[in-house]
Amino acid sequence: MSDVAVGLPRRFAALVKLEHTIFALPFAYVGMLLALGEIPAVADWIWVTVAMVGARTLAMGLNRLIDAEGDARNPRTASRELPSGTLSRGQVVGLCALALAVFLLAVTQLDPLVRWLWPVPVAFFVVYPYLKRVTWLCHQWLGVSLGLAPVGAWAAVTGEVPWQAWALGGAVALWVAGFDLFYSLFDLEHDRAEGLHSWGVRWSERGVFLGARLHHVGTVSLLVLAGSGLDVGLAYWLGVVAVAGLLLYEHSLIRPGDLRRLDAAFFTVNGLISIVFLGFVVTDVLLR
Repeated sequence: MSDVAVGLPRRFAALVKLEHTIFALPFAYVGMLLALGEIPAVADWIWVTVAMVGARTLAMGLNRLIDAEGDARNPRTASRELPSGTLSRGQVVGLCALALAVFLLAVTQLDPLVRWLWPVPVAFFVVYPYLKRVTWLCHQWLGVSLGLAPVGAWAAVTGEVPWQAWALGGAVALWVAGFDLFYSLFDLEHDRAEGLHSWGVRWSERGVFLGARLHHVGTVSLLVLAGSGLDVGLAYWLGVVAVAGLLLYEHSLIRPGDLRRLDAAFFTVNGLISIVFLGFVVTDVLLR
């Protein structure tokens, strides 16, 4: 097998940060489980997974294409695949086209409602990379983009989007926006120099910490609200407690002026949050 055949998929996986699927995909499964109150059919698991992978690959591919020039000027991102030349724009456009095709194929296998709604997340994906150029609310837009995952999965298996689905999606949106505030601190000085907009540029580093705390309080509150409107048991509520505990731990890892453990706070803890909460929700459904 040629080096190209082996290396190209690896470069594509690095481009879209495939490992970061761990953030939204478990919450899509949570949306299915809470919507049905039982273990979904195998076909639903498969097609929701395919839809999520296709959508997220499209989102990241578009982000990298639109931000390529800016990434080249940022020392933290200059080694990414497009600025460094290890992937061409044509290759990434091809990946985006394939990802969109995969997403649309999966959508056609799910409830008819999502066949009509598929342009909504795609529009969010296209708009997001431009927002940092115009507003410090870009983090919240990203949060809503990922918060659509449990809402879409709920609709995909039931054809409905009740308020409980929106509460769950809102919890995810605030969770993602909160940890993206932390992540944006890596680029704070670059954003200021480039005239870009972010929460940190607008409200300072201390404002980022306050904003992240408020977002994550909202996350736990909305998980409580969603559970209050559903027939859930003790395991669900233990899952909410676990999420709250992990968020507290995340916030204990870093403080203004000390970002040494920011990577751990961003990836490790948040990856645990999604997986742990999914585990509690699966347990809750199995015990009903």
